[in-house]
Amino acid sequence: MSEAVTRRVPRRRVLLLVENAPVPADRRVWNEARTLRQAGYQVSIICPQRRWRLRHERLEGISIYRFPLPSLAGIGGHLLEYAIALPMMFVLTCWVFFYEGFDVIHAANPPDFLYLIARVFKRLGKKFVFDQHDVGPEACTTRWSGIKRRLTYALAVRGERASFRTAAVVIAVNESVRRMAIDRGRVDPTRVFVVRNAIRTEDFSTGQPRPELRRGKRYLVCYAGVIGPDDGLGELLLAARHVVLDRLRSDVHFVVIGDGDCFESIVQMSHRLGLDGSIEFTGWLRDDSAIANYLATADVCVVPDPKNPVNDLCSMNKIVEYMAMGKPVVAFDLKEARETAREAGVYVTPNGERSHDAAAFGDQILTLLDSPQTRAWMGRLGRRRFTQVLAWDHQQAALLQAYAALFPAPLAYHHPSPLMGEAPGGGLRDGAREALQAISD
Repeated sequence: MSEAVTRRVPRRRVLLLVENAPVPADRRVWNEARTLRQAGYQVSIICPQRRWRLRHERLEGISIYRFPLPSLAGIGGHLLEYAIALPMMFVLTCWVFFYEGFDVIHAANPPDFLYLIARVFKRLGKKFVFDQHDVGPEACTTRWSGIKRRLTYALAVRGERASFRTAAVVIAVNESVRRMAIDRGRVDPTRVFVVRNAIRTEDFSTGQPRPELRRGKRYLVCYAGVIGPDDGLGELLLAARHVVLDRLRSDVHFVVIGDGDCFESIVQMSHRLGLDGSIEFTGWLRDDSAIANYLATADVCVVPDPKNPVNDLCSMNKIVEYMAMGKPVVAFDLKEARETAREAGVYVTPNGERSHDAAAFGDQILTLLDSPQTRAWMGRLGRRRFTQVLAWDHQQAALLQAYAALFPAPLAYHHPSPLMGEAPGGGLRDGAREALQAISD
């Protein structure tokens, strides 16, 4: 066993900040927290409460602090939400600092203003990790217009630039976002690491096909994800209308799993389009086994996110989840969607006319539904790519490399569970290999 591993050094402590989603519902943040905990770090999380009953709890040795926060739509709603969140998160950060302590603030965007909290504690010698989930400036150009667009874009650019400058390490969800941090943010390439959105190989493993979920229909088409302004649920409803009413395919049932700012408006739109009985909205499902059963039953899974600057750069959790369940994917031709799914997806090239694009999307769904051999082949390729490349089991090494760059000296392993044994010597990068070995032991 190497001398570097046996030498005792202070245990490192990490505080994760998340403003836009509760944990553990945010799979990416929860995977990061569990990986760091298993690697020997003390981990705390601050996040919004939303549907969770407890303001504070410990799960798997991780301390989670939740604060009440409304989810508000529109530019005024977002600004009010952020005005509420920032002081509450700062107060909770101070609480964690005095009662649990931390050496690192690891902040996930959106929004890009959490660097303001990190800067206060950076003066006390704490390090800042900027985990860039979304590209804020592109989101503003997509969502707003006129004076709103100019105002929000200017704020987003300033917040992103300040986050890059404050961070000791930047974590990106894909290579496109990494290049943006290097080129636009002028971040040293050795300080930018790609950790893709992923689930563990054992997640959703209990899912079983349930014929009753088809609601008496022959085929099931499934969407599982956020229902927000950039997620394309309107396009999906238009595609469903094309399938059911224009193509007269009464044998197809659609299900939308998830919740978000646009949930109510999307449900109302489905009524107006005459889709009652052809589409089902489950709302938010906390039970992963229920989601897994829907995905296991589905014949085709969909990614209706329209082509725009922000979606082109997004690595979407739902695609990885579909592939983990061996399901073929229909998506618009987005750069990172194609990079993620590859041969497991078929891609609709939009022409900019919404109804035409939705009809083409619906026709592609029907083409797959009527081609069982193609569906099975695509599903096998997707499952293989998931297990060999995309699963969280492969992403956690990059996360540990990022933390090894923060702390060149190897940390001492205070193993929190009997699943973790002492790691052997050697170094992927100053201790990252030892931490990864500790997780797998």
